[in-house]
Amino acid sequence: MKTTNREEFEKQNVFGTGNANTAFAQYFIGDSFLNPLTDTKTGLFLANVTFEPGCRNNWHIYHATKGGGQLLICTAGEGWYQEEGKEAVSLVPGTVITIPAEVKHWHGAKKDSWFSHIAVEVPGENCSNEWCEPVTDEEYNKLA
Repeated sequence: MKTTNREEFEKQNVFGTGNANTAFAQYFIGDSFLNPLTDTKTGLFLANVTFEPGCRNNWHIYHATKGGGQLLICTAGEGWYQEEGKEAVSLVPGTVITIPAEVKHWHGAKKDSWFSHIAVEVPGENCSNEWCEPVTDEEYNKLA
């Protein structure tokens, strides 16, 4: 459900907004928030990532020699996911996106809605994340 009202959004955002995502702010256009749901020591890191309306992360790639990648479980608001060379996919609560290793992609909120998803870093061998260029306003504004 789309909402630009943060107070209304917080009622939907069952995993909580968390704190400003300052550690990765350089890879986002707009403000994002991070609420870790597991401890990194568990071997499987999950976090609720919240995007203000219009916020999106840069293009990025999860590298791995085996396994790896990312899983997105959309929980509140509405957003976008796009793989390089493909059409953007509309994200709503309940949408699950599986992103294999080596796939260049980005995700974030729609212009007119707050958005949250649980991000899961899929375990693998020799895993790393490469941050690439920002999603341009031109690319983003083409989305309905």
